[in-house]
Amino acid sequence: MNKDVIYIEPEDDITDIITKIEKSKEKIVALVPPKKAGVFRSVVNIKLIAKAGSSANKKVVLVTTDPSILKLAAATRLPVTKNLQSAPSVPEVDDIVETESEEEVIETTDKNGEKEVVVGDVEESEEGEGGEDDNAEEENVEAGDTKPDKKDKKKLGKAEKEKKPGKLSDNKVIAWCQKHKKLVIGGGIGLVILILLLIWAFVIAPAATVTINIRTTTSNFSENVSFTETLSEENADEGKFYLEQKKLETKQEKRFVATGSKNVGEKASGSVVVIAYFAARGSAKVDAGATFTLGDLTYVADNDVTLSWDGVPSKCENASETVETVFRCRISARVSVTASKPGTKYNIAASSTGWSTSASVVAYSDGAMEGGTDKMITVVQQSDIDEAVQGIKTENEKDGKDALFETIDEGAFIVEASFKQEVGDVVSTPAVGEEVKEGEQATLSVTTTNSVYVIDKTKVEEFITEKAKLAENYKIYSMNDPFVENFMKTDGVYVGKLKTSYVSGPKITENDVVETVRGKGLGSAYHDLKDAFSGISSITIDPSFPWVNTVPNDANRITVVMNVEE
Repeated sequence: MNKDVIYIEPEDDITDIITKIEKSKEKIVALVPPKKAGVFRSVVNIKLIAKAGSSANKKVVLVTTDPSILKLAAATRLPVTKNLQSAPSVPEVDDIVETESEEEVIETTDKNGEKEVVVGDVEESEEGEGGEDDNAEEENVEAGDTKPDKKDKKKLGKAEKEKKPGKLSDNKVIAWCQKHKKLVIGGGIGLVILILLLIWAFVIAPAATVTINIRTTTSNFSENVSFTETLSEENADEGKFYLEQKKLETKQEKRFVATGSKNVGEKASGSVVVIAYFAARGSAKVDAGATFTLGDLTYVADNDVTLSWDGVPSKCENASETVETVFRCRISARVSVTASKPGTKYNIAASSTGWSTSASVVAYSDGAMEGGTDKMITVVQQSDIDEAVQGIKTENEKDGKDALFETIDEGAFIVEASFKQEVGDVVSTPAVGEEVKEGEQATLSVTTTNSVYVIDKTKVEEFITEKAKLAENYKIYSMNDPFVENFMKTDGVYVGKLKTSYVSGPKITENDVVETVRGKGLGSAYHDLKDAFSGISSITIDPSFPWVNTVPNDANRITVVMNVEE
């Protein structure tokens, strides 16, 4: 019957082994453990292997002579064989021989060309020991013949090896070292550690921090400058800077309360009688839209009416009427009128006097004006819009400025005095005169353009530094943000006063400090710094460890801290 030989790798765990058993296509599975196979040292794992074989309907055989594995196999009733040529059997605990030898797995080929594995004991022996008798005994063991005194012989050999002393050197020092190997090794390790500590303490660890407090002064700067909007005209050295305008357009909405009111009731209507007097042939006309006013009430003619006389006295309404002996012909007509506005106040009774008109006629009413009603609504009026626009400008001036300034590069100097906010298109919903329904508010949409001028910040700072006229060995350590005062346009030219303040002091660089102190004793380094630079208020040199009394020569291990005293 064919068998499947599985060589277990040292890194295989119990799951890997069970998987290999289950995947095997043969009914007999021979497992060859490696040397120091920890997974086979557990009785639980051996039981799992046996159970996996039973579940897969396979016969699992261990190929080993390892006593510890044999004991576990005996406990779990798992068949074991010494090699692939021997018949497997369940080992008995009393027959297991204790040994400290390592297992050796030998792969050979039988006469049928099939691979076989022989597991034997590899024992260290000196020349002349373990001769033919031992080999013969091993051959007998492989064949299944075990001598009763095999265990005793192996234990005796082991004891003899332990008792046999090694040969010491004739040199006393070497002999002492051979005798006290652990002490020698420990001392050597300690010496190496000591050397490494000394190298670290005196070569690697030494470092120094040099702290210098620099005495400075604060000065104010003020200079008249000019500006141009033409790049080619710029002359920064002479204080004439190019202005670049930055803009940001935003759309804003604001709700507002409408305060206007409007009467949208019905308009009163009626008619008036118009009269024209003619001394000769002629005509008079009342155009549609002509107004007739009684007190503060105005009515509008609905249609055109023409009054004319052809000279025939009989056509006059009062042919006998004369004025200052001059004959005058009276012609009248009726004109339909409607009140100019709705409202009940336009409902009036007939009135024969008090009327005035835009037409060249005389008018009066012989009947009442009726039909006027009141219906008041809230509407948007222009003053509401003007007030809302002003509120937007006031509320958003700072936000608009901040939003614009955030878009400007840090390398630009902002002429803040040039900031402007202009209101563009204004749209009211509802429009002026239109109704705002009860419980609602009108909305104002406004387009606002924020603008400001900027100039090159580097050129401004260079101009200030040049005009400050510091001594050659002094420099500006810090400068407050410059600003332009009294920015204005005069005779087509922008002018202003550039102002700021700056902190100046002696020019000392980190590299200058390092080059002055490197490789010197702490005291010498201190005095050399004092002598080399003026304007230093105090110097502190801190070594990294108490035993360090020299500033390292390596610049990378020197830290310079410069504090500017304002």
